[in-house]
Amino acid sequence: MSSFTAAETSAPELNLEANSLSSDPSTPKPNDGKRPMFYEFKPTETVKAAHGTTLRCKTWEAEAALRMLENNLDPAVSLVYDELIVYGGAGRAARNWKEYQTIVKTLKQLEADETMLVQSGKAVGVLKTWPHAPRVLIANSNIVPAWSTQEYFDELDKMGLMMYGQMTAGSWIYIATQGILQGTYETFAAMADKHFGGSLRGTITVTAGLGGMSGAQPLAVTMNDGVCLVIEPIDERVKQKVREGYVDEQANDLTHALELCERAKADGKGWSVGLTGNAATILPRLLELGFQAEIVTDQTSAHDLMDYIPEGEIGEVLALREANPEEFKRQALAAIVKHVEAILEMQRRGTIAVDYGNNLRGQAEKGGLNVRDEAGQFLYPGFVPGYIRPLFCEGKGPFRWAALSGDPQDILRIDRALLETFPDNKLLARWIEKAQAKVPFIGLPARVCWLGYGEREKFGLVINDLVARGEVSAPIVIGRDHLDCGSVASPNRETEGMKDGSDAVADWPLLNALANCASGADWVSLHNGGGVGIGNSTHSGMVIVATGTPEKAERLRRVLTTDPGMGIFRHADAGYELAQDVARERGAKIPGMKQV
Repeated sequence: MSSFTAAETSAPELNLEANSLSSDPSTPKPNDGKRPMFYEFKPTETVKAAHGTTLRCKTWEAEAALRMLENNLDPAVSLVYDELIVYGGAGRAARNWKEYQTIVKTLKQLEADETMLVQSGKAVGVLKTWPHAPRVLIANSNIVPAWSTQEYFDELDKMGLMMYGQMTAGSWIYIATQGILQGTYETFAAMADKHFGGSLRGTITVTAGLGGMSGAQPLAVTMNDGVCLVIEPIDERVKQKVREGYVDEQANDLTHALELCERAKADGKGWSVGLTGNAATILPRLLELGFQAEIVTDQTSAHDLMDYIPEGEIGEVLALREANPEEFKRQALAAIVKHVEAILEMQRRGTIAVDYGNNLRGQAEKGGLNVRDEAGQFLYPGFVPGYIRPLFCEGKGPFRWAALSGDPQDILRIDRALLETFPDNKLLARWIEKAQAKVPFIGLPARVCWLGYGEREKFGLVINDLVARGEVSAPIVIGRDHLDCGSVASPNRETEGMKDGSDAVADWPLLNALANCASGADWVSLHNGGGVGIGNSTHSGMVIVATGTPEKAERLRRVLTTDPGMGIFRHADAGYELAQDVARERGAKIPGMKQV
């Protein structure tokens, strides 16, 4: 097990987005004419999740929502604390500091039969509902479809009427880079099975980006015994990921980076190398040098041009973003075109290219680059249609939990229970072994693994029983990423290339949110634009708290069947025989489908 805990994790030494208004976090800041942040309401003490069993709210469900909100903002977890930005460019936990304070106050006063409504990071109402109804309902970034553009969103954002919730930033279930790590591990494991005989040993993957999400890629590659070269334009991000253990070593320059990668490849060693630089500059240089990686992908923040760093000296580039946003976006788009051109050329030379869902291909297409074949399909596939969709057809996806006690021992106890519950799942056992050895606890201790239809319900009840017996010291939050089998419509990512052509049908995440409300989830969220940018996706989130009571056991049984069941429904409806077989085998009721 890693001994790297939240207490040992230092906050970033640099404001990574270069847009904080003061280096002194205790100093109130005036609004700067961009978006109203109400810095005068910023807490004098740094926000971090409370630990232990003392309640500040009237129920554990409301307390859990409060602690997870606080955890999202913990400087060890969040990207830009001053701006309430958690990850993904500008994904926020609350609209501004004034609204954050209102949300906190409302959660503390919320009765056991009341529900708080949150509209794009602002508490807008409290309803009298039921004890088994959600305590919080959240909607972020949702705009009437004809107006759902980045430009229109930006205007609303500047007026203080909206915020970008990304996926788990605005739904308060972010668990730092680990949140996407196991899914990334599963993806690279599937690539290893498909192309390299089951292991990435002796291969090099080239990628870019070391933000909160993209930082998962180098560790996921090394967990599959491969070598990873990851390029990041902001030097402090490279250093941070080395400190956290997600990257093994920082290179001095490109020559040094290639030497380290080639040496590790020759030794058959899993190793990751971080290189400070810009992918639009480095990838063409790799082509000039005749360097050929086995895999190339990318996870820079490309969904919003204001978050993709163009070429140039980093200080000048970030200053340009402040002084002339339109020119910054023009240069970012030009850099994306160069970036994707290089990926396509690497693919032509024999490298396996895969898009990791940040809309890089879509942005390059906007910049005038041809990224599709004659049939209209992308020239290189996204990771979901390429490697993950069969898992979605089984209702599998990212199932995560966090210890409200703050005690890492609670997570380790649940790890043991997980292995005891699924003793024949060798991939899961390998993941837990590697996660305990390599994944730091940052903020509230947490874990993630991929479980399927039937498995989530089974293990949710195990967790609830551990709470009931006092084998963990406080209730456990159970949630997931919005990137899941039945909770998202995203034609450039999760629903790319659906068998029946239903890529852009957004009814499914809406039904997912409604179904989770009906089944008794503790908070439910519905967002627009996570991962790939405003107007390009609709997705929903779900959280339920295992409190150890018999009543909660029944709600866990319903929610953790309903939620992944939407993935079975969605893929069976699209014509995937695997999903139809799983539905028959596990008793999912689908009207009109033959049961034999």
